[in-house]
Amino acid sequence: MSSGFSWLVIGLTALNIFGAIALLWWTRRGHGESEAIGESTTGHTWDGDLKEYNNPLPRWWLWLFILSVIFGIGYLVLYPGMGNFRGTLGWSQISAYEADRAELEAKLNQTLQKFAGRPLDELVTDPGAQTVGRNLFAQNCSTCHGSDARGALGFPNLVDADWQWGGSPEQVLASIRDGHIGVMPAWGEALGDQAVEDLVAYVLSLSGRSLPAGTVEAGRAQYALACFACHGEDARGVQAVGGPNLTDNIWVYGGSVDAVRESIVLGHQNQMPAHGEMLGETRVALLAAYVLGLGAEERRRGPADTSADTDDAPEEDEES
Repeated sequence: MSSGFSWLVIGLTALNIFGAIALLWWTRRGHGESEAIGESTTGHTWDGDLKEYNNPLPRWWLWLFILSVIFGIGYLVLYPGMGNFRGTLGWSQISAYEADRAELEAKLNQTLQKFAGRPLDELVTDPGAQTVGRNLFAQNCSTCHGSDARGALGFPNLVDADWQWGGSPEQVLASIRDGHIGVMPAWGEALGDQAVEDLVAYVLSLSGRSLPAGTVEAGRAQYALACFACHGEDARGVQAVGGPNLTDNIWVYGGSVDAVRESIVLGHQNQMPAHGEMLGETRVALLAAYVLGLGAEERRRGPADTSADTDDAPEEDEES
């Protein structure tokens, strides 16, 4: 704070302390007078005989106030409280926070030490590693992916068998450590309304929905021009660039007609933050092991068969 404001705070604080001392001294003198003259009243009387006595504070109560003033003065000498004066102990909330954080980090590092350098396949089957990984997930990942890791609109589901950037141990580890930036370009102005509708029809037909053949064929041509580089010739996605699979019923931003149209017209941009520098190698490995352990049985079965017909309005799951 500024020097002037600091002196104002010091002055007000000192004034309050001296005022408390003066009040205590005046109360003490009053106690002595009442002992000398005996019974004393304020002069107020109710109902004819109900008098208000003017008695001093009890001695024990008076001493409590005196001790409070002494404690206040001692506190202001030792700790910050008088403007810019930092106190003789040099305490601050920042130094206290850093000390607590250092102590916590030391305890955490001791816990993490037994997991350092171990391969991911071991960590996936280690109950202790999974417990630590679950706690790390709750602290760092649940905001976007949900406490159950099943994602939300715009955030991938980590429990299913579908992976936008790859689901191998090395790819999951790299995703957490290095992060990703995904961009779906906006095609509305470039394609025009009719071409967008044709492309919507074609994309929806890829997951088995019945649509007019002519519109689908027109959309196939638009797909070949605008979409195959990221989603692949077979529309099953290109993991190297984070292009999602369009042939299943798993959709990051929703699989309804309106949602697919909006994705094509307006595009999307999302980011998976890099956690490597923030968390360190061991914690990133534990997080990767926990994610790999989620829905492991489902992932071993592989992605669901998408050849069967589906309803026109499939369930809007999230794509990992």
